Amino acid sequence: MQNYQKDLQELLELVAEENASDLHLSSGYPPILRINGKLIPLIKKRRLSSQDTQGLAYNLLNDSQKMLFLNNKEIDFSLSLPGVDGRFRVNIFFQKGEISCALRLIQSKIKTIEELNLPPILHEFTKASQGFVLVAGPSSHGKSTTLASLIDEINHTRTDHIITIEDPIEYLFSPDRALIDQREVGQDTKSFATALRATFRQDPDVIMVGEMRDQETISTAITAAETGHLVFATLHTNSAHQTIHRIVDSFPSGQQDQIRSQLSGSLLGIVSQRLIPRIKGGLIPACEVMLSSPAVANLIRENKVHELPLVIETSGEKGMIPLNRALADLVKNKEISLENALSYSTNMQELKMIIR
Repeated sequence: MQNYQKDLQELLELVAEENASDLHLSSGYPPILRINGKLIPLIKKRRLSSQDTQGLAYNLLNDSQKMLFLNNKEIDFSLSLPGVDGRFRVNIFFQKGEISCALRLIQSKIKTIEELNLPPILHEFTKASQGFVLVAGPSSHGKSTTLASLIDEINHTRTDHIITIEDPIEYLFSPDRALIDQREVGQDTKSFATALRATFRQDPDVIMVGEMRDQETISTAITAAETGHLVFATLHTNSAHQTIHRIVDSFPSGQQDQIRSQLSGSLLGIVSQRLIPRIKGGLIPACEVMLSSPAVANLIRENKVHELPLVIETSGEKGMIPLNRALADLVKNKEISLENALSYSTNMQELKMIIR
């Protein structure tokens, strides 16, 4: 009889020991770790059968979660394990009729902006009293970690009421100067939009939205930023101007002018980040940073979003950072290879010219 609870404990301890970011359990493969962005199969472990992945998955679920999973065919949640420093964000899903699991390790310590090698200009977002801050980037490129760092800085420096809406809760904040309420979609509220609407009656100063998935959530977040709240949120987009397009395009054409007008007045900035393999091991972020300015607001309002990259390019003295400039600096400082910089650039020719 297989002891799946013991196997699971060993695997999750191994994730922490190896400083891996993720663990994948899929039928037909041995357990696989993601370390520094690369998938590493644990070749000393046997290949998992469909019975193994089911046994491991069911050991992660309580009875109500198991019912939800079987009804919805997938489930997201987070868990802590004795003996493992940190928490895991878990997604269990079906593929070809069999069960697979993806587990992401979330470190218990929330790192500072400096410890994460993020641009110092990000400190400015934590000093604002109201407005809209977006952290963008592909999946698994550190958006949640950056948000947690910003929120924790506010926690240590301001006597504010912070409400987070997450699916699931990832980092656990230890209240310092701030009052922090963390709400989990599915457990504490029905949806992002429902929770966000309810914040207007909960007297928050700062609101963090784990993900903006639909038009209603986006609309309510912008309204919250306009009405005296500091709102942080994430989007799966690749650049500042693409982020603006994504927000505006989620509304019917008749509402788009109004959304542009609201966004131009409330947006504080957009950080678009990538995590890039470091020469000496590990990962380091490269960030494009766009800050609000009269020129930025004007281009958003007038639907000339395609001109934003030029404004970012020419506003270095204001603290804005183009992605290629961030990549070039990392290459010059021997943090990342030229090959990796080029593979993450959205304009390779320009990057080659800057580095030259």
